[in-house]
Amino acid sequence: QVQLVESGGGLVQPGGSLRLSCAASGRIFSIASMGWYRQAPGKEREWVAAITDGGTSNYADSVKGRFTISRDNAKNTVYLQMNSLKPEDTAVYLCNAERTAAEYSSGTYYTKDLWGRGTQVTVSS
Repeated sequence: QVQLVESGGGLVQPGGSLRLSCAASGRIFSIASMGWYRQAPGKEREWVAAITDGGTSNYADSVKGRFTISRDNAKNTVYLQMNSLKPEDTAVYLCNAERTAAEYSSGTYYTKDLWGRGTQVTVSS
């Protein structure tokens, strides 16, 4: 089964740090871009950061300079290092893998976008 599994969320005080991980598992051949979105209660889903398989990264203005995205292509894993966290960073963080080429069932190969189930990040004193 091809899936994304996030980990690393939790409760942290303002100014603290957390590191999120997202691992893609299954018979995967390539992933064009991996990234993170977040969704706070009552708000729209917001794009946070993304990184291509070549290592080019981009960030939302709200997290630029505080968050760092990285990727291990050999492990099909993406990380999000979050520093100087603020209460407004509180949200469910969801991992996204764009254009994931994989064997989705026996003998069936195609490309699609994948989403994880999310991990809760709470920034509060």
